[in-house]
Amino acid sequence: MDASQQLRSLAIEVADFPAVATGRPSGTPVAVLHANRVVAVSPTARTSGVVPGLRRREAQSRCPALEIHSADVARDARAFEPALQSIEELAPRIEVVSAGRCVLPTRGPSRYHGGDRSLANLIRDRVRTALGSVAVVGVGVADGPRAAQIVAAESLRSGAPVVVGPGATATHLAPLPVAVLAAVIPLAAPTPAGTHPPSAPANGFADLLVRLGIRTVGHFAALPAPDVSARFGVVGRLAHQVATGTETVPADVVDPPADLVVATDVDPPIAQVERATFVAKVLADELADRLGVRGLVCTRVLVAIETVDGERLERLWRHEGSLTPSAVAQRVRWQLDGWRRGRVRHDDSGGVCRMELIPDQIVPDAGRQLGFWGGSDDATTRALRALARIQGQLGAGAVLVPEWHGGRAPAEQIRLVPLEAVDLSARADPPNAPWPGMIPPPAPARIWTSPRSVDLLDAAGTPVRVSGRGELSAAPQRCCVERGDWTEVDAWAGPWCSDERWWDATGHRRRARLQIVIATPAGHEAHLVTLESGSWWLEASYD
Repeated sequence: MDASQQLRSLAIEVADFPAVATGRPSGTPVAVLHANRVVAVSPTARTSGVVPGLRRREAQSRCPALEIHSADVARDARAFEPALQSIEELAPRIEVVSAGRCVLPTRGPSRYHGGDRSLANLIRDRVRTALGSVAVVGVGVADGPRAAQIVAAESLRSGAPVVVGPGATATHLAPLPVAVLAAVIPLAAPTPAGTHPPSAPANGFADLLVRLGIRTVGHFAALPAPDVSARFGVVGRLAHQVATGTETVPADVVDPPADLVVATDVDPPIAQVERATFVAKVLADELADRLGVRGLVCTRVLVAIETVDGERLERLWRHEGSLTPSAVAQRVRWQLDGWRRGRVRHDDSGGVCRMELIPDQIVPDAGRQLGFWGGSDDATTRALRALARIQGQLGAGAVLVPEWHGGRAPAEQIRLVPLEAVDLSARADPPNAPWPGMIPPPAPARIWTSPRSVDLLDAAGTPVRVSGRGELSAAPQRCCVERGDWTEVDAWAGPWCSDERWWDATGHRRRARLQIVIATPAGHEAHLVTLESGSWWLEASYD
C-alpha cells in the first residue's frame, strides 16, 4: 500500500467557529475580535456586511446591533468537545488541529460505514446535531490530512461533503489558487518553540508564488520537486506534496520509544479541573525532560484520563509547533472542561484517578539558545513551575501575568491576563505596530493609578497649553504637584498628542503628553504629565 492510501483522511471544519462557541442564538449578529479585528462572525452579521478582517468600528458601523465578543481559545475548545464526543464512536482516532477543525484517518471507519461518502454524511449530521443549527459544517475527504482540510473548506462553500476519489487529489486541487496551500502549510511545518523555520513563513509563501507567476495549485504541482525544495525549503516541499496528492508522514518523524510514556496514579482522586491541570503540568514537565535528553520534541500527544467511574477519556492533540509543557496542560484542561460539561452530574464521584501522556509524533529538536541575551534559562523554568504550583492551589484565573498589549499610554501597553491564557515559555516580543502619539522608550517605572493634579507654568506664570497642531504655548518653567511646593523644570520633551475614538461622543479622548525633569531638594525627578480637558495631571514617573 502506498503512502497516499495510508494517509487517506477526512477533515471537519466548522465555519466561523469562535462565533458559534459564544452560544448566542442563530438570529443574533455576533462578531469575535482579536487585536481589534474581526476574526469570526455569525451568518446574521455576515449578511449585514461584517466580514473577518474588519476593524471594530467599521464592523459596528455596518451593523449597529452587532454583539462583540473577545477571542477565547479555552471557550472555543470547550464548545468543540461535544462535537468530538459525537463522532468518537464512528472514528476513535480523531486528531484535534484547533477548535472547530479536526482530522481523522478513514481507512477503517470508511470500510465499516459503507464508504467515504457515507462516513462523511454521517459525521456531518452528528456534528451539526452536537453544535446546533447555527453551525455550518464542512466535511472533506482526500489523500492526506492537509489536502482534506482544503477540501473541507470547499465543502463549506458548496454546503455538501466533498469526497475526492483515491489518486484524484492533485487533479481536484489543480484549479484552486495557491493561497489554499498557505492556509494549511503551518500545520505541516512544526517548529520547536524559540526557533525559526528554515524557510520563508507560509503566510508570505502564496504571495511569493503569485509574484513568480504561479497562480494555481496545478501550476505549482507541475514544478519539479527537487527545484521546489531547493528554492522554497521545507515549506515548499510540504506544499508540493499537498499539491501533487502525495502527502506522507514527514521524513524526520521518529517512532516514540515506549519509555517516553509518562503516567501517574492520583490518590485520592481529583474532582477539580484546576488540580488535575496541575498534575498534567507536572507530567508534561517530565515528558519534556525525557524528550530533551534525546534531543526530541513532541508535535502530537495522546492525553488519556481514567476516572473512578471506569471511564477512559482519550484525545489526540496536535500543534503546528512543539507542544510545550504549558501547552499540554492547557489542552488537558480543555479536555476535562468539555468532559465535565457533558456529564449529567458533577459530584466528586467522577474524579480523575489516573492520567497518561503518550507522545504520538515526535521530531528532532532543532535546538535553541539558552541563558544568553534574551534566552531561556533554569531560573525561568523554575519560575514557570512555581507559577503552575500556585495556580494549582488557588484555581484558574487566580494567577495573573503581564502581557504586551499595545497602546499609546504606558498603562495601556501591558495588561494582566490569566496564566493559562499565555505560553510563558515562548513569550512574544513587544508589539512594534505604529501607535501615533505613543511615548518613546524607556518606559516609566511607576504608573499612577489615581490622578494627581499638576500645575505647569511658563516663565510669565501663565499655564502651559498645547494647540491643535501639537505646539506648546511656551516652554514650561515651573511645576507644582497636588498644590505642593513649586519646583523648576530643568528639561522637557514632547509633546506627544493623541486623538482617540474621535467617532465616539462618549469615549472620545484628546490628550497631550510631556516629559519633564524637575529639581527637588532630594535631587532630580523625571515625570510624564498629561494635558486633558484643559488640566495637567501626573500619569507616570521615571527612575
